[in-house]
Amino acid sequence: MTTDESESGESSPDEQTRADGGAAGADDVALDPWGSSTVSDYRRLFDQFGIERFEEVLDGVPEPHYLMRRGVIFGHRDYRPVARAMREDDPFAVLSGFMPTGDPHIGHKLVFDEIIWHQQQGGDAYGLIADLEAHSARGLSWAEIDTHARNYLLSLLALGFDPDAGTLYRQSTNREIQDLGFELGIEANFSEMGAIYDFDGETDVSHMQSVVTQMADILYPQLGDPKPTVIPVGPDQDPHVRLARDLAARMRYFGVTEAYASFEADPAEHHLVASAYDALTGRDDTDAGATGDREGEEPVRCNEAAEFLEQQREPGTTDPEATTLDSTITMLREAGKEPLRPRVRVVDRNATPEAFEALIETIEGEKRVYDAHIDSFELSRETVEQLAREVELDHGGYGFQPPSSLYHRFMTGLTGGKMSSSVPASHISLLDDPDDGYEKVKQAETGGRDTAAKQRELGGEPDECPVYELYAYLLAADDDGFAKEVYEECAGGDRLCGGCKEQAAELMQEFLADHQEKREEWADRLDELDIQFESEKP
Repeated sequence: MTTDESESGESSPDEQTRADGGAAGADDVALDPWGSSTVSDYRRLFDQFGIERFEEVLDGVPEPHYLMRRGVIFGHRDYRPVARAMREDDPFAVLSGFMPTGDPHIGHKLVFDEIIWHQQQGGDAYGLIADLEAHSARGLSWAEIDTHARNYLLSLLALGFDPDAGTLYRQSTNREIQDLGFELGIEANFSEMGAIYDFDGETDVSHMQSVVTQMADILYPQLGDPKPTVIPVGPDQDPHVRLARDLAARMRYFGVTEAYASFEADPAEHHLVASAYDALTGRDDTDAGATGDREGEEPVRCNEAAEFLEQQREPGTTDPEATTLDSTITMLREAGKEPLRPRVRVVDRNATPEAFEALIETIEGEKRVYDAHIDSFELSRETVEQLAREVELDHGGYGFQPPSSLYHRFMTGLTGGKMSSSVPASHISLLDDPDDGYEKVKQAETGGRDTAAKQRELGGEPDECPVYELYAYLLAADDDGFAKEVYEECAGGDRLCGGCKEQAAELMQEFLADHQEKREEWADRLDELDIQFESEKP
């Protein structure tokens, strides 16, 4: 969940920026929050880890940031509730963190910009310094951490973060975070940590504890006020997001699902039961076997649905599909003549007896109460979820909503490989002298041809060019027309690398000069902030 000193990547955006993640890549994708391996094939993230394409939700985002429009932000988990909150002017939050192990560079600016943009859209914004993680996972001294923490926050402020409307904190000085981490740790175990992060018997306890602290960071904006919350990160941080979503669910008093009968069904089984119910009640009269509208007649029985599904068997069904069909038919047959009726089910996960009784009283209309769940036949799922959350909060629970996330492409290093603070020529630090930034761009690798003649004949390759990335990710700012112009002139052979780099170098020089002037302005105001820059730890 934190942005480290290493950023890497292998793709470059055009005006649409290949939002399908079109980089050629490895046979497998390893997501390691503390590693420096390149995520070279973004497309595999959609299939292997369930990350969704951001282009699918782009139309629902009010006035999207240019990183969204250009496909630099290429994926998401469950961003729709955040976009809906923006559209409807409802509360939402954004949080991301920075592990202070080096100087902030232009790769980190992507996350800075995402936090600031969401704050400008009305979100509660949180920027945190992951100093406990830096100390435990990287072994930095507290003095080193203090210096880097100050530099990260100065750049965040200089780029536009409003500290009066947002929250800045360090893990080590936030007692609420540490207390929440302790509670979350009750729901996590070593086997799970080992499976997700490859921890083993040599992993120190502090490193494992830092993971739980990051889970607390991710859920922190919802303490006392559950709301949609987005975590902007690179794709290597996705393991943190997935674990945080799991822990958020485990901490809930109640789970809300949809059902058709008294038995429990997994999502695949539920889908089959739903299809049978719709067909037998005439909800889908295109389905072979639909019997018309049965309103006012005898209800559909479970054994009827079992018979219907038996008739739907098709030759060549794959083993997983056949297994699911068999288990669904078995459940329906065992339920016999029990009526199939759509209902919203509330399952008791961690509720106190008092909270469970309170929810029974709160759910109005027809309902059925069991030892460990309640079935509501008249209320919508959205209404029941809201009632369950309100009861949970009234009885001492957290009521967390699953946190959402955004994933941005990594910037390619100026030398053509990965971008890393440990390789000065590969990146431009936000603390670099503007003249040094100019020279680094001038020395950068490009996607140009061997000669000017070939460039004019064949065109350049902006999708393989670190310098074009500078335009698309930073230098063109909000001007999509300028970014598109650079791309098309390069691809068409009208733009040669020498002039292109000169223009980019001058723009970078101007950006760094302006940024550092704003940093100096904020340096004189740090005492106004409610954050401690000098650690009291030895």
